[in-house]
Amino acid sequence: MTDTATTGTPAAPAAATSAPASSLSRLRIDRGGPGPKGGGQAVRRRLPWGWITVGLVAVAGVAVKLLIPQAVPVQTAAVVTSTPSQQYVQLTASGYVVAQRRASVASKATGRLIELNVREGSVVKQGAVIARLDASDVRAAIVAAQAGVRQAEAGVRQAEVELANADADLARSKGLQAQGFISPQAVDASQTRANAARAARASAQAGLEVAQAQVKVQRVAEDFTEIRAPFDGVVLVKNANVGDIITPLSSAAGTTGAVVTMADMSTLEVEADVSEGSLSKARIGQPVEVTLDALPGVRFLGRVGSLVPTVDRAKATVTTKIRFEQLDARILPEMSAKVSFLSQPITVADQQPVLAVNAKALMQAEGQTVVWRVRSDAAAGGPSAAVAPAAGSTPTLRAEAVPVKAGRQLGEVREVTPVKAGALSSGDKVVIQADGVLKAGGAVRQAEQ
Repeated sequence: MTDTATTGTPAAPAAATSAPASSLSRLRIDRGGPGPKGGGQAVRRRLPWGWITVGLVAVAGVAVKLLIPQAVPVQTAAVVTSTPSQQYVQLTASGYVVAQRRASVASKATGRLIELNVREGSVVKQGAVIARLDASDVRAAIVAAQAGVRQAEAGVRQAEVELANADADLARSKGLQAQGFISPQAVDASQTRANAARAARASAQAGLEVAQAQVKVQRVAEDFTEIRAPFDGVVLVKNANVGDIITPLSSAAGTTGAVVTMADMSTLEVEADVSEGSLSKARIGQPVEVTLDALPGVRFLGRVGSLVPTVDRAKATVTTKIRFEQLDARILPEMSAKVSFLSQPITVADQQPVLAVNAKALMQAEGQTVVWRVRSDAAAGGPSAAVAPAAGSTPTLRAEAVPVKAGRQLGEVREVTPVKAGALSSGDKVVIQADGVLKAGGAVRQAEQ
């Protein structure tokens, strides 16, 4: 019995013995006090993980703000192209190119235009036939006048014959009177006849001269039907076409006065209006620089040729006439021009364009003069150049130091020459004021004005 009971109950002690040691290690005595409702079980305390996360995020934000450099606020200005001659400008005025020798070529005769030998832009020489009018009526008048000349010549010959006969009769009468064969009255009659013949010859000679003059008149009228160039020049405007009626007084309906308008291109000059308040800054012979809107990259030298001695009451201006020192084939009448009146003569070198910046853009960095150029990452090939910016985002701006050599003061800007050719170009933005320290490659942003 004893053996049976003993062998029947060993299961419980065996299970207890087989429990792992780790289970025993988790058993602890809660010494913090009695549990709820008198229970002795330990209760685990919960930590405030939400507040800890918020704190870590705040600390990380402050660290990022302190460790990542902030964009420096800057004010910028553009690099411009200027010319050294601008430093001598005392006064500027605007005007137009005009030809001092210009004509509307017409005819003194009235007739139908049957020939036109030029067009706009044609170069003509003095005396060249530009156009012809119908001259059939004039030629007929010339033929009639020539017939009158022949008739007058015949009358002269007849008068000369009669005069010769009268002179011979007078001589014979005087001989007979000397011999006593005729009376003195007969001699007087012969003398009267001779005088009448002489007067008739003079009258016939005058008639011949009148007829010859009529031929010349018709020849002149024929010349009027040929419209010729009054001087060497270029045709600017063609005012008529073949078939038009040309008349000196073109007020009649359907008629035209001038056939063409031409100008002597060697007399081109600029007429510019100067305010009478600034007239003291302009003088005859003063050097000027002329720029044309049609040729913006070219500057022409000139001088003040004359000042028109009157003031336009409506505009309160005085017209100045500017002569070019050297004409260019590209200069055309009526071109708009800007004239800069200079304080002293300039050279061709003074007209060459140079780069210039606001004087505030010149700064010192590492012992040399530099300008801080502002460019986006994409333009400068920065870290974000290979990545297209997101839609609506602003590209990061960075400062780049460009070493330069400062030159002359050109009005409100200063001439600069990059130490490295091509390192700076017109239109680039440079810093003129920074609210912080600029570093090469450092981020910048446009400051609010």
